[in-house]
Amino acid sequence: MAARTLSKDDVNYRMHFRMINEQQVEDITIDFFYKPHTITLLTCTLLSLMYFAFTRDDSHQDSNLRLGIIVVISFFLVISVLAFPNGPFTRPHPAIWRIVFGLSVLYFLFLVFIIFLNWEQVKALMYWLDPNLRYAKREADIMEYAVNCHVITWERILSHFDIFAFSHFWGWGMKALLIRSYGLCWTISITWELTELFFMHLLPNFAECWWDQVILDILLCNGGGIWLGMTVCRFLEMRTYHWASIKDIHSTTGKIKRAVLQFTPASWTYVRWFDPKSSFQRLTGVYLFMIVWQLTELNTFFLKHIFVFPACHALSWCRILFIGIITAPTVRQYYAYLTDTQCKRVGTQCWVFGAIAFLEALACIKFGQDLFSKTQILYVILWLLCVAFITFLCLYGMVWYAETYGPREKSLSECEDSIYAESGDNEYVKGDFETDSTASTRRRGRSSGKSNSVNGVEK
Repeated sequence: MAARTLSKDDVNYRMHFRMINEQQVEDITIDFFYKPHTITLLTCTLLSLMYFAFTRDDSHQDSNLRLGIIVVISFFLVISVLAFPNGPFTRPHPAIWRIVFGLSVLYFLFLVFIIFLNWEQVKALMYWLDPNLRYAKREADIMEYAVNCHVITWERILSHFDIFAFSHFWGWGMKALLIRSYGLCWTISITWELTELFFMHLLPNFAECWWDQVILDILLCNGGGIWLGMTVCRFLEMRTYHWASIKDIHSTTGKIKRAVLQFTPASWTYVRWFDPKSSFQRLTGVYLFMIVWQLTELNTFFLKHIFVFPACHALSWCRILFIGIITAPTVRQYYAYLTDTQCKRVGTQCWVFGAIAFLEALACIKFGQDLFSKTQILYVILWLLCVAFITFLCLYGMVWYAETYGPREKSLSECEDSIYAESGDNEYVKGDFETDSTASTRRRGRSSGKSNSVNGVEK
């Protein structure tokens, strides 16, 4: 049979999917950090495995199981570095994002495994991981919520500014950095407070006084975090990045600064989730984005309520940190899928994230049947309708703003490290740690706001 010749559209499609799913590293001046070293890696892993297998004491069954699981995870992450895609980001190094993707696959498989256990087996697994969980209690069983809301004193208000309030504020700052849209951030913030109201009959800790929910949560923590994150986005958008090779930097201080700046973005992209020419499919995609985001937040509270572990436990905050890390490439890949007409499918990290969100919800439903038997279907339906209505109002306002004040200049790139290059004085100079072939960033409109930077430092 004759070989099929790829058309120009097929080539463009593969190029765009590769752009969001596996960024390439080119023009490298320090080859050591980007050479495969597969034989060296294989030799080191096998030698270390032989050492631990034949030198350690294997008389303790519990220790054997724990160490065996750790070694299996380690070997899987080694394979992830060798075989998995880079994802949309390449800073500080593609291997890090391959490990992140490998961890997300492991977590996905762990959730699949959990689904096929019964409640007694799940509890035995949790107690094996941490015997102290035998004595854990639900926060809703030992605390009261929304009590004496008419009593408003400075002491009571100040008592709410604890580590959880700071985490709330910082979390919204990170969300703003990922979403990069005031409209969507505020919509998610408001709809989440409505989500707490509609699911308050299932989770008692969702009950809050009006002043706590409106003033402390929405205005101060959410609003302050959104403002901080968007301010950082605005600052990064206004910079012009000139990444020079570390070999061209002669001072020791400059070399150290260049190495530290490797952990910062290579470029920054202004995102535009919706515009007047967007299709109904794009509107539906943003609505799905809102629903999955709310579902992921709900999973956090349902998991610790059903499986009974406190918010300060490692199972809670490690999951939150992990979900936050894998959300970064997920949002970038999903944004490219919605806004780039030549991108016909979502990236692999986005696919795995969606599967993780629904598997977590499935695990909560299976092991929390007593809790969900109290579900009032009317509240769930009203919640879906409210999220749809508020999302529509948000997108309508974004379209009205774009039509009224005109479209902003936006970047050609859809990813952090773009395959496109802009012309003009916005020149991009390759660095030895650089992670893209022709990466570039956009500049904001007014010339008074321009700032040039070499290695990320303004001059």
